Amino acid sequence: MESFDELIAARLPALSRYAAVLTGDRDLAQDVVQDALIRAHARWGRIARLDRPDLYLRRMVFTEYLSLRRRKARRAALEQARRPIEEHGPDHAVGHAERDDLWTRLAALPPRQRSVLVLRYYEDLSDGEIAEVLQCAVASVRVYRARAFAALRIDLELEESR
Repeated sequence: MESFDELIAARLPALSRYAAVLTGDRDLAQDVVQDALIRAHARWGRIARLDRPDLYLRRMVFTEYLSLRRRKARRAALEQARRPIEEHGPDHAVGHAERDDLWTRLAALPPRQRSVLVLRYYEDLSDGEIAEVLQCAVASVRVYRARAFAALRIDLELEESR
């Protein structure tokens, strides 16, 4: 009959690897193994009499992992229940319609103006980087952007006046 300390010294790396694969997180795996070993130490007299106490420890790590997941799920459900209920959530269709409208307006712009807006506000490039991509001067990038905004502004004003 192996002592608790001897078994842990021999099996801790394997238990830790097993828990790491289960949890996908080394820190969480260490917590799971530690909690399982605390429980195992309290019952060591009974566990040591088993044919394969190492397999039982693996089972304890597994059940501790499941227990942790259940506690997290229960905690998340409680937090969700405590949140105030919104009468009306945001309408996701509005966002899609606005994005579609924006892409339609961008498609109507000349290619360089459209490229400048997309590279600046979608790709987050600086004016210098945009100038390199378009092979033009930095001042030209600013002119293209100003003209694009002016065209979009005129288009929006015309739509609002209808």
